[in-house]
Amino acid sequence: MLHLTYLIVLLPLAGFVVQLLVGRRLGEPAAGGVATAFVGASFVVSLIVFAGLLGVHAPVRSFTQHLWSWVPVGGLHVEAAFTVDPLSMTMVLFVTGVSTLIHLYSIGYMHGDRDFPKFFLYLNLFVTSMLILVLGSNLLVTFVGWEGVGACSYFLIAFWFTRESAASAGKKAFIYNRVGDAGFLAAMFLTFDKVGSLDYTTIFARIGSIGSANITAICLLLLVGVAGKSAQLPLFPWLADAMEGPTPVSALIHAATMVTAGVYLLCRINPLLHASSSASLTVAIVGAVTALVGATIACAQRDIKKVLAYSTISQLGYMVLAVGTGAYEAAIFLMVAHAFYKGLLFLGAGSVIHGLHDEQDLKRMGNLRRYMKVTFWTVAVGTVALAAIPPFAGFWAKGDVLDAAWSRYPALWAVGIVAAFFTAYYITRLTSLAFFGDDRWRELVRPAAASTSSTTTTSTSGAAHGTAGNGGTSGDAGHGGEAHAPEPPHEAPWTMQVPLVVLAVCAFFGGVLSLPFVTSPTLLKWIDPVFGSALYNAHQSAALQWGLGITDSVVALIAATVAYRLWSTRSERPALEPVFLFRSWYINELYDLVIGRPGTRLAEFAATVVDTKVIDGAVNGIAGLVRLTGQGVRRLQTGYVRNYALGVVLGVVLLLGFMLTRLWWA
Repeated sequence: MLHLTYLIVLLPLAGFVVQLLVGRRLGEPAAGGVATAFVGASFVVSLIVFAGLLGVHAPVRSFTQHLWSWVPVGGLHVEAAFTVDPLSMTMVLFVTGVSTLIHLYSIGYMHGDRDFPKFFLYLNLFVTSMLILVLGSNLLVTFVGWEGVGACSYFLIAFWFTRESAASAGKKAFIYNRVGDAGFLAAMFLTFDKVGSLDYTTIFARIGSIGSANITAICLLLLVGVAGKSAQLPLFPWLADAMEGPTPVSALIHAATMVTAGVYLLCRINPLLHASSSASLTVAIVGAVTALVGATIACAQRDIKKVLAYSTISQLGYMVLAVGTGAYEAAIFLMVAHAFYKGLLFLGAGSVIHGLHDEQDLKRMGNLRRYMKVTFWTVAVGTVALAAIPPFAGFWAKGDVLDAAWSRYPALWAVGIVAAFFTAYYITRLTSLAFFGDDRWRELVRPAAASTSSTTTTSTSGAAHGTAGNGGTSGDAGHGGEAHAPEPPHEAPWTMQVPLVVLAVCAFFGGVLSLPFVTSPTLLKWIDPVFGSALYNAHQSAALQWGLGITDSVVALIAATVAYRLWSTRSERPALEPVFLFRSWYINELYDLVIGRPGTRLAEFAATVVDTKVIDGAVNGIAGLVRLTGQGVRRLQTGYVRNYALGVVLGVVLLLGFMLTRLWWA
């Protein structure tokens, strides 16, 4: 069964090829059904391979499938190979499983879009790239998948490229990720220089010959790549703008798969991190600060998807914090739980946007629980899970992270618990504004006002959603200046409801993967062979675990209660939504001031001075010198024989004079 590993990647790749060749002919909804079937088949094969891996006796649960010799150049030998072990298998299962649900959801959400087949083409290619990333047996194969998901994220974020905001968001994501990728490349070069191989097994076997300084450098360079891909400080601003893409893209890329790739990479290189305490501490600090910053920004956002985007940044910070403390099991547990409840929340947000005819402003929602009961109850489950209220999955997963931080770095635990308070606050605020209070969506809307709203930008790239499914109210068009009330909210079709229900069940019961009072937690027992001695175990007493768990619960309940009391009846509280949080701590403005504007001036100087006067001046100067030389030499070519004879005579005289001088001095 393990030899079927290649099919896990091949099936979504085949789906991409089918969409590329006959997607337009298949049309809607067949193209979406075919794409969903291929990813679903990949999930089925993943289950078969998982069963085969269970048959391998512990603790050595690993299988490498060599496909071909890829780069046999000099001392560099890279195999195109996939490695299946508990870590990669865990990633494969939730990537293919959640991706199948999101593909199914997209059939309903993207209904009527003129580029319906192309959307599923990109989704299949993205899943293929993500599976290559997690199954790669060496850094180079991982990097291929790493770049693949980066390219696909550009295609999907900028899917409605006729809107300037979407096109800019795609470019922003691409550029930020390229900055991180430079760190990944440098880490690969340094690794090969010190080890002579890019294969994970070889690197870990020769770790003693690398040197502590080089190990730290490799880890920190990879952290740069992780900061780009997993949206950590200082490279996280692209993730919020990525909400310009269709909501299924937000759920697939920015909740369940791509953004977790960085966390996976850090877990994969755990022997290197274990060998460098300074690198581990740096990773933990970056994660804790990112968790707090992301949570605070989410508290002041009006766009429902941007609240979830900054929430994702914060939750990824918790995962990175867990990796930095050596609690890799906690990081993986939170990653899986996050895929369930954050995928659920994004899909729930998409259902709200769909039901409100592309409205994304939380202040223009309200009382939706009356009209969208399935969406309300499933989002409520996701809300409680994200807020880390027991017994939902988020409580157990985030609790493991904070427990490890308490034992290893108490100061970072304090940062994490403050971030946990803001987490419960902002997600309860979102749910209260969207599903409670008055029917604010009934307010009269004029087309002119709608066209100028930052959350109601119209587009020509969609059909059923008016603005291609993202934040517009094109239903207002064509009514002149006459005010009218929008249509009542409506529940999503079954293709969107089924994934919501399935993910809600997973978000509720996901905690059973690693319950603390179980003698041998399932997830810990499963992934222990991957981490071994690198896995941090605080050996906390039962009393301490209960104390920390109660603290987590009380903090979450207080924050949720405060948020509900504040926002369930009122939608405007300016004092609680300061501008600096709404503007993301002015980080974008800071980058523009420090990097953007100086970079623009440097480019202008290079274009007008360096290029025009130096480079072009040098080329034109050489050409001018040749021209002048030619003009001077041309004067010697008079065409008169007497002049040429005179020149010959003068040359002979000079030669004779030279020879006589030599004889004289001799």
